[in-house]
Amino acid sequence: MSMSTMYKESYLPVDHDFREQVIALATQKKHIKVFYFDPDNNLEDAKGSIIDMVTNNNGEHALIGGKEVRLDKIIALDGKPGPSYDEYDSYGNACMNCNLGYD
Repeated sequence: MSMSTMYKESYLPVDHDFREQVIALATQKKHIKVFYFDPDNNLEDAKGSIIDMVTNNNGEHALIGGKEVRLDKIIALDGKPGPSYDEYDSYGNACMNCNLGYD
């Protein structure tokens, strides 16, 4: 599988403990579900086992269920918050601050 998926944002290194969690799930070959942001900042999900981890000039990626998932864009991994959880939470609550067109 090629790492042709390019993100506009620079890769933000993930916490060591989170990376270790990803490696542990890969070692266990556990079937998981992951929610993440794709290169266009759309919400995506992938299901399956972590097949491999790849590091390149575009960051660290986990290959899950035939999809490339950049580690710093993971919102939730196997039901636990990931590095982009706060970004997702802010995105989800953004409309709570809007006035729906009323002044």
